[in-house]
Amino acid sequence: MLDPLKSRNPTPLMRNTLRTVAGLSAAVLAASALVSCSTDEDATVVTVTSTSEVVTSPAGTPSAEPTEDAEDPGDEGGAASSADDAVATALATLATLEVKGRAPKTGYDRALFGQAWADVDRNGCDTRNDILARDLTDITYKDGTCRVLTGTLDDPYTGRTINFVRGQDTSTAVQIDHLVALSDAWQKGAQQLSPERREQLANDPANLLAVDGPTNMQKSDGDAATWLPANKSFRCTYVSMQIDVKAAYALWVTQAEKDAMVRILSGCGADGIAAGGSPVAGDNAGAPAEVPVEEPAAPAAPAAEDVPADPAGVYYANCSAARAAGVTPLYRGEPGYRSGMDGDNDGVACE
Repeated sequence: MLDPLKSRNPTPLMRNTLRTVAGLSAAVLAASALVSCSTDEDATVVTVTSTSEVVTSPAGTPSAEPTEDAEDPGDEGGAASSADDAVATALATLATLEVKGRAPKTGYDRALFGQAWADVDRNGCDTRNDILARDLTDITYKDGTCRVLTGTLDDPYTGRTINFVRGQDTSTAVQIDHLVALSDAWQKGAQQLSPERREQLANDPANLLAVDGPTNMQKSDGDAATWLPANKSFRCTYVSMQIDVKAAYALWVTQAEKDAMVRILSGCGADGIAAGGSPVAGDNAGAPAEVPVEEPAAPAAPAAEDVPADPAGVYYANCSAARAAGVTPLYRGEPGYRSGMDGDNDGVACE
């Protein structure tokens, strides 16, 4: 679950969070104003007892004084309680997801999820540049546009800092990952979604994250049972974000996938899920304690790709060659496209 305040176009999934935060903020501000302005005998004293409860009492009726044993709201206990609540919420949401086997991948095509990186929020920027602008820092843009030219990524998957520079041989250092891969979604319920809903899924900021390019290609279309970020301190947040996306789009999980998610969430420490669900790339020193379970086996290396003869007679040895020819990105079905250049198997090669 990404930080809705950072999203240019909050999805329905995010709006409830926005309303809740706005409502609580308004209540606290109103309370502060009334306390500072109450001088009348008939004035009402407002005491904020928590972030979700406001208690009023007539002036002259003293509020209960905090005892020496009262808990400091800013202490570590409050943070731990909040983290526990986030884990409990993620587990409760996971329990609502249907558990089924994978459907056949037959018929899957990236085009079934709409145009790649469409400007679905109509803000004049394609989705890729929207996410780069959200997740990178120290950004520079092409003059007069929202096209991101350079920036710095604190990669949540590896914990490393990556300098992004747009260019034929450098853009792939940072890629936009679908947290729930589109191929995985297709096999777990997206076949039944309308074309419009599938396009929303493919471009929903809550399902997108700027990450290390090679790591994204390694993940491919894996789920939580077959792939997890190397940065262990991000795993709890990663799994909780996948759960939220699957719940929002009525996608199911396999039993192995659910078991892996439960194992990860059960081992989350006080900082396991980032506050508000925001993706935060921390260093591994803050990783939660390991749960004594077996890690999912790494996917076997794919066999060397058979390169079928292109009907148009077009072949590019790699993405660098395709970029040099000025034909990127390549979409499935276009001359020169082949799956070996499509690391995340979303139907778009050399993004």
